[in-house]
Amino acid sequence: MDTQNFFRDVIESDKEIFENIIEGKTFRLERIISTGQATEEGRWFDQENDEWVVLVKGSAGLLFEGEEKVRNMYEGDYCFIPAHKRHRVEWTDKNQPTIWLALHFRNEE
Repeated sequence: MDTQNFFRDVIESDKEIFENIIEGKTFRLERIISTGQATEEGRWFDQENDEWVVLVKGSAGLLFEGEEKVRNMYEGDYCFIPAHKRHRVEWTDKNQPTIWLALHFRNEE
């Protein structure tokens, strides 16, 4: 078992970086590094699984379909996104990397 550092190898890129940290049958934990990216105009994420996301570093704006106001997120802020709740990233910090920790999981009830 290796020890890793969550903040290691944070690089700026013209594309968002998605890295799986650990994965199981019903979940996936990933690190996302954003450097000024946003969801392209007119596109909405509509995911099969639930997602819990925490903003570890930087800042971002998250918009949910049906809401008029963008949710501004800062270091330490987190939210739960139910499966099929359409959402988009309106903006991420252009002055520093924004680092997300996202847990994708199936809620088996």
